[in-house]
Amino acid sequence: MGNILTVENVKKEYGKRGTKYEALKCVSFSIEKGEFVGIMGSSGAGKSTLLNIISTIDAPTSGKVIINNKDLSKLNEDKIADFRRDNLGFVFQNSNLLDTLSIKENIMLPLSLKNEKPSIIEKRVEEVAEALDIKKILEKYPYEVSGGEKQRGAVCRAIVTNPALILADEPTGALDSKAARNLLEAFSKLNAERKSTILMVTHDATSASFCHRILFIKDGIIFAELVKGESNKEFYHKILDTVALLGGCDRNELI
Repeated sequence: MGNILTVENVKKEYGKRGTKYEALKCVSFSIEKGEFVGIMGSSGAGKSTLLNIISTIDAPTSGKVIINNKDLSKLNEDKIADFRRDNLGFVFQNSNLLDTLSIKENIMLPLSLKNEKPSIIEKRVEEVAEALDIKKILEKYPYEVSGGEKQRGAVCRAIVTNPALILADEPTGALDSKAARNLLEAFSKLNAERKSTILMVTHDATSASFCHRILFIKDGIIFAELVKGESNKEFYHKILDTVALLGGCDRNELI
């Protein structure tokens, strides 16, 4: 189907000569259109640095990031901002919805910034709200709805522009188990029905088990990769085993 994201030999260094710290060391991988991929790793492993580089918030010291056939290193600051707006959708641990706007107005915002026609905006908001089952709360404000509903509103805002790649950073971290499962099922539905391409950073094995494939980062390198087979249960337990190996902790502590 073609790659939506290609990361080629990406390095990220901080500090000056003699005090340099390598956060990422020659990281390479790709994600095809329609994949749902997870990134896992312990604190300080490099997963947040990698996500920041992919999201254009930061730049690599060396190497390439290609998204939707665009080499990000060849784009200037103005073009990077336009590219981010047109090609990337973001879902954070906290919804980051604006409390002064209704849920509907929050979802409309990215399209308004692109100067889309009102008729197109209304149509797209209706489509994504139905897909995430939040039509009944569109006129409410973020402080009037539950955490899970806010996150689904945030997902709607992220996908309303039909981005090439959705980047989710610990999207279930602030949710209870029921709301987290609802959100992950919504991601799975988007992936299956709309062929949305999703890259999700998570520390949670249950969340990761919804992915097709998981990349594990340790000390700035891709340490391991798991691909889901037919059994969700088997995949989940393989995730637990790999996380235990990465963290050097007992597997039973993770259950």
